[in-house]
Amino acid sequence: MTPPTRVLLLCWRDTGHPQGGGSETYLERVGAELARRGVEVTYLTAAYPGAPDDERRDGIRFIRVGGRISVYPRALGLLLAARMGRGRLAGGVPDVVIDTQNGVPFFAALTRIAPTVVLVHHCHREQWPVAGRALGRIGWFIESRLSPWIHRRSRYVTVSAPSRRELVGLGVDDARIDVIRNGLDPVPAGVKASSTSTSPPRLCVLSRLVPHKQVEHALTVVAELRRVGVDAELDVIGDGWWSGELRSTADILGVSQAVTFHGHVDEVRKHEILGRARVHLMPSRKEGWGLAVMEAAQHGVPTIGYRSSAGLAESIDDGRTGLLVDGIDEFLSATRKLVDNPDEARRLGRAAQRKSQRYSWSTTCDEMLRVLRDAAR
Repeated sequence: MTPPTRVLLLCWRDTGHPQGGGSETYLERVGAELARRGVEVTYLTAAYPGAPDDERRDGIRFIRVGGRISVYPRALGLLLAARMGRGRLAGGVPDVVIDTQNGVPFFAALTRIAPTVVLVHHCHREQWPVAGRALGRIGWFIESRLSPWIHRRSRYVTVSAPSRRELVGLGVDDARIDVIRNGLDPVPAGVKASSTSTSPPRLCVLSRLVPHKQVEHALTVVAELRRVGVDAELDVIGDGWWSGELRSTADILGVSQAVTFHGHVDEVRKHEILGRARVHLMPSRKEGWGLAVMEAAQHGVPTIGYRSSAGLAESIDDGRTGLLVDGIDEFLSATRKLVDNPDEARRLGRAAQRKSQRYSWSTTCDEMLRVLRDAAR
């Protein structure tokens, strides 16, 4: 089968957006690999302060329109204009569209501009209440009822078997869903090797700072460890609109001096901080896969996460590459276990590092190309 020559990526953010995260990294890395293989790739997303409306990066053309909500109708308008040979997409009508559903898709299939592949990292049932009662109900209706019906003939891609089961539970045919897991970038050159046996022991969180990531649980763990005499310190990498609440929580818990909020950092700095941690904490309520699990694993750092978070049950092999727990008490107990027993942390970390070596964006792109070829037929 002939590979598609033009692919359009739709996502409400890109990695440069202040709220960008693993979902956006996945799409951009796949797009960059497609571009490297000669595919013309356009990434349509929301605008944000300081970002150009049109730019080319890593072989991808980025077009930015609208804001958090208005990007959806604005994107549909561009697609409809492109069908008539007008607008910013004129002359670049895609062979296939990847429509990223971060709770709500773009519904590009309705424009009939090209076959649509729906990319879903995980379902958002547990996250919609944060949007407010009314908006949450509307959002969940769109995600759980309207989108599966509109896309009843579309192919789906998700990143883990648990997320696949969630989609089947919403009525998506299992035969139309492909699981294509995250790839992984090599550790950047220039990252200095660190010892994880330093005292005091360092813990780390790599996450967007939003409510469903539950970084408060990591702060609580640090507070409880210090209360019983364990001088643990915590590095928080990432930023988000919930940052102020987390800083206030650290003050209330009395651990502000033991917690460093690094905000957004470059790749080298991110890996340096990960590399000096003894344990990576991921108390997120929901993950499709958990790219940060593998980024920590590259440094031999195991992750503790919640079994109920869906995707972490696949990225973490419980008892072998990290630990899966149920509830905050078990989260604390598991962290204490690895802080007190660095040999056990190293054992889990070595296995995690071996597992991380199985993933690459090249392999992810190979699998995505197969799906795109099938869809473009």
